[in-house]
Amino acid sequence: MEHPVMLLVWILEKIGLGHFAHQYYYLVYTWFFMLVLIAVARLAASRLTLVPSRLQNVAEAILEAIGSFQESIMGPHGRPLFPFMATLIMFVFVCNFNGLIPGSSSPTANLNTTLALALSIFLTTHVLGVKTHGLRYVKHFVGPVPFLAPLMIPLEIVSHLARVLSLSLRLFGNIMGEDLVIAVLFMLGGAFFLPLPMMFLGLFTGFLQAFVMTILAMMYIGEAIEHAH
Repeated sequence: MEHPVMLLVWILEKIGLGHFAHQYYYLVYTWFFMLVLIAVARLAASRLTLVPSRLQNVAEAILEAIGSFQESIMGPHGRPLFPFMATLIMFVFVCNFNGLIPGSSSPTANLNTTLALALSIFLTTHVLGVKTHGLRYVKHFVGPVPFLAPLMIPLEIVSHLARVLSLSLRLFGNIMGEDLVIAVLFMLGGAFFLPLPMMFLGLFTGFLQAFVMTILAMMYIGEAIEHAH
């Protein structure tokens, strides 16, 4: 969802990058939020103390919650993937949330961004599947008995490709729809705080969509590295 006035686009216009910023505004905001998350993580990690600061307390609580939830889904063998999962849920939530701020934009309201996230999950799933099981990972697509392979292999391939479509369209559709509704409410009654209820609902929706994408990624990757059928 492109806002009528976007702060970062306006800033880039002033330094001569207006054409790029208007055409690829979702990339501008994607990289901006990536840099923000990196900066906050570096700041929290650089000031670790035995008596934690507020930022360290918040960071530890968030990471412990994500780690505990991941272990309940993937088991101990999924621990090496904690950085990927933690980054995924935090990045998606921050991107979803920023669409609620006037002068900002949700990168996840653009299909290019959600497709890139879905493809990263898809590639991670199968790369780790092959790395864990080697050529035996192919058994995952063959089915329970060999004579069903000609039927099962095409079905499994279509099923795994459909995951990319489902992951990308679900996140894109929900966030785009939410941003459109809020924009319409601003135009109809922004001065009377008409969009506020939808914006509060948007906070919950933004977290829910980040949670759903992450839990699906945990399930897909966990299934691939746990065993090959």
